[in-house]
This record gives sequence, structure tokens and C-alpha cells, in this order.
Amino acid sequence: MSFGAAELSAVLEEHLPPDATGLVVAVSGGADSACLAAALAQARELESGARLRNLPTRAVHIDHGLQAASAAFREASVALCTRLQIPLTVLEVDVDSAAGVSLEAAARDARYRAFALELKVGECLLTAHHALDQAETLLLQLLRGSGLPGLSAMPVCRPLGQGLHLRPLLNVARRDLFAFADAHGIAAADDPMNHDLRFDRAYVRSQLWPLIEKRWPGAATALTRTARHLAEAQELLDHSAAFHVQRLRDGDALSLRGLRALPASEQINTLRHWLTCAAVTPPPAARLAEALRQAFAAETDHLPAIAWGAHALRRYRERLFLTPATLPALGAEREWCAVPGSQLELGPGLGRLRWVPQLGGLDAGRVPGTLSVRQRRGGEEMKIGPRAKTQSVQHLCQSVGILPWMRDALPLVYAGDALIAIGDLWQDARWCVAAGEPGFGCVWDEAPNLV
Repeated sequence: MSFGAAELSAVLEEHLPPDATGLVVAVSGGADSACLAAALAQARELESGARLRNLPTRAVHIDHGLQAASAAFREASVALCTRLQIPLTVLEVDVDSAAGVSLEAAARDARYRAFALELKVGECLLTAHHALDQAETLLLQLLRGSGLPGLSAMPVCRPLGQGLHLRPLLNVARRDLFAFADAHGIAAADDPMNHDLRFDRAYVRSQLWPLIEKRWPGAATALTRTARHLAEAQELLDHSAAFHVQRLRDGDALSLRGLRALPASEQINTLRHWLTCAAVTPPPAARLAEALRQAFAAETDHLPAIAWGAHALRRYRERLFLTPATLPALGAEREWCAVPGSQLELGPGLGRLRWVPQLGGLDAGRVPGTLSVRQRRGGEEMKIGPRAKTQSVQHLCQSVGILPWMRDALPLVYAGDALIAIGDLWQDARWCVAAGEPGFGCVWDEAPNLV
């Protein structure tokens, strides 16, 4: 497609949601984003641009601080936005390139984290990715052996922070952007990293792409169309997976019986979609298949777990759970003052305990002023009712389905050597007043999911 204000306005009209509250243009200081910002300013002046005029518009520049040219990018962005009369915000980010992560990827992650935090409710971030960017992305994903989600390349629209991220130029050829820049006198800073062959995208663009286009003119358009077809195929798979996830959801878990009944390919697709909906990047396909194999094949009394990064998949009672790789535990024993209103913080993700008046609760006259709280050690017992038998804590946990990996997070409250309460789950009847009489009890605020 050719490029200008009218074409941009048409794409935005197609993709902007009805409840959009504003537009945020990402300006890098380079030519592509400068063309996008200039075309947007023009589109707002068109007779057909009434909706765009009514949406507050601003720009954001991300300063990665990775090279001496960063100052030139910032200055070019300031000059552009001043000329276009678009308010500009400059955000400085720290790029942390961990082991195994390329500088390109680390900078991209830092940039989008900043954008996500910057977007207000309903705002739409506009970036200047064009057809060649899309073609390069597809080619790089092919060379990495990516699956269908990766080969779908960059979507036109996706959620980001409290708003959306739109790429309205994905069908625009780079030569059309150059023509627009020449026609409107748009100057921009040149990024030296675009010519640094250490970076994959720079290598593809400078070394491979000229050869591809020489042999196959219009290759960018063709590959962009291929990415669009693949994205449509992925969308169909997502719809199918969403249906199965909805059907198989069992509280916070997935039903393993339901997963077993699906064909193998749909098992993986459903599980991947479930993880993605939980804002978790799924493990590689082989790791995901191994997680399912173990979940299906492990003996009934086993608790298989497959961990990747900060997450793990665990099985319990024919349900598959997504959990942290490192499980919460109460940790060191601590003292707690047995006074109504007194609180005890249990640690990250474990909430807090507090004492409150409670009819039929613990006998304030018998409970010592200072109690101790510690995690399970094994062999503990409780009598949870006047006529109940004394039971092991393990049996109590099994009877209500406390997840095995959460049992070390249970706060066991002791009066000396006597176990008198476990969070707000159980109290020992031997330490309680008669039913209806005033006593006090424990409340576990912000407790983690236990069943």
C-alpha cells in the first residue's frame, strides 16, 4: 500500500477500539517513527479525521542509554515533536542483558516494560513497524525453528499494560515510507546499531535482504502476507484451545481426565493457551510434552513437577496446577503475642495472622501470653471437635484436599508444646471454650490458595 495521512487514518479507524482514550506515538529519533508521527499529525487535520482529533495524542521516546548516539536520538525526537506540536515524554530505561539473552532482546524487553507502565487506561501505543520489519521477523523466526505463534510474527493489535499496542504500518513498504519522508522533509538520526552485523536483524537487513529482493522482488510483501495467514491459523487454534480450557478448568487447575481425552496435538495447544492466559511464557514444546507425559504416567501417590524459569507444573488428584518453581514455606519459628488485634506477618505471599474475638473459640484464660508459630515437621495431631477423634495433621490436610506442596506454608500455632491452631483452618477443641461462649480465634488474611 502507498503511505500517507489518509491511509494511516483508514487503518486506525479499522483497528482502534471504540473505548480508546488516547494515542501514544513511540518516537525513536529514526525515520520510520518520524514518518508515523508526521502522518498522524496530518491525519488529525483531515476532514475524515474527527475521531483522531478528539483523542488526546502524545509521544514517548525511550532512551536506552546504550550508545553515544542516544543523545542525538533524543534531540531528534524533541525537535520532531516540537514541530508537530505533540507533547513528548522521555523515559530512561536500564537494559539488563542476562546470560543467554541478546542485547537486542534485552533492549526490546526493557522498552516494552516501560511502554506498558506508561500507558494509561485505554490508551493505544502506535509503533512504526512496517512490512520489511514484519518480513525480517518471520525470516528470523524461521531460522530459530519457531512454532506457529512465532511464525505469526508481529500482530497488528495486542494488549499492552492498561491499553493496546497497534502497529498500523505493517502493510506499508519501506520505500513508501522513504517517499513520504522525502516529500515532507522529514530528517532523522541514523542508528549505528542498525549497521552493526553482530545483531541478527542488522545482518539480515544489510547482508541477506538485498540478495533476497534481487532474486524475488516484492519478497517483503509476500512474507508479510504469509505471516498474516499464519496468524489467522494461530487464531483458529487459540479459539479451539480457549474452548477446551473453559471446559476443562477446575478451579485454578486443569482437569487431567479431560486433557487425556483430547488428541495429543490439542493437549499441547490447550496447555500452552492456559499458560499464556495466566501471563506465563510456556516452556519449549519438548518440555511441555514431557510435563504432560509425567502428569499422565506418574503413579497415583507421586507428585510430578516440571519446572522452567520461575514456574512449574504439578499434578495432584487428577488436576494440573501452575505453581511457582520455588514453593512457599513458613521458615523459621517466630513468637506471637496472644492479644486480640495482634498481627503476625508470615512472609512473601503467605499473608498474615491476627487474633479476633470468637464465640466458641480458644480459651483466653488458658492460652499463654506468648505463642510460637512454626511450619509442619511431621507427626503433629489435633482434636478438632469435642467428640472428634484425635487426627494427624497429615490426615486433616488430605481430608480437605490441601495441596501437598502448600502444607509447609501452613502456620501451626503452639502454646508451649501443644498445637492449638493451624491458621484459621482448625483449632484444637481441648483448648476451646464451650460453644456460644466468648473466646478468641485466628484469622489468616491474604492466605495463599491451598486447595
